[in-house]
Amino acid sequence: MRPVALVPEIRLLLADDPTLLWARLEAAEGRRLQPPFWASAWSGGQALARYVLDHPALVAGRTVLDVASGSGLVAIAAARAGAASVLANDIDPYATAAIRANAAANGVGGVTCLPHDLLDGDGEGADVILAGDGLYEEGLAVRVLAFLTRQAARGALVLAGDPGRGHVPDGLMDRVATYDRPHLGPADDHRERRPAVFRARRP
Repeated sequence: MRPVALVPEIRLLLADDPTLLWARLEAAEGRRLQPPFWASAWSGGQALARYVLDHPALVAGRTVLDVASGSGLVAIAAARAGAASVLANDIDPYATAAIRANAAANGVGGVTCLPHDLLDGDGEGADVILAGDGLYEEGLAVRVLAFLTRQAARGALVLAGDPGRGHVPDGLMDRVATYDRPHLGPADDHRERRPAVFRARRP
């Protein structure tokens, strides 16, 4: 367990070398597995978790869905900020295990895991939709942004962490925070990027 750089209030089980962990898991399973995104604290998730903890009124007493939850960092932040309930969604079964372990280690209850693809759905009717780690790769970002736009259109508060990879089109969301910490997360994000938080516009 180690504290998260931008969110030291939360401690996570993280891998020193996710690539090595991936190889070991594949060898143990005897099959190809998804990369262990849940074993890192990505910069978009760190930014969104920081924002939620600094603005607890956004989630306090409300139902929250955290999509592409990974390690569960953003879900844990929402629970600590007083959310009535938190659904942590990730399609990787290892992520589900990591979310449960990390939530327990941080002493938060009320986090339920949903281990299936929700991006074509209605957001489980949640009051607040959080997406800390869904904008890293272009193809996934297109689906996540379409999902977030639909949730905002039905009236949900929608917040997304952005690692600065250029997948947030102009005019779709409003930047509400930027963090001057360009070297957060794994090596993939160790460039001169400053993670940000965006809020989806409602029609």
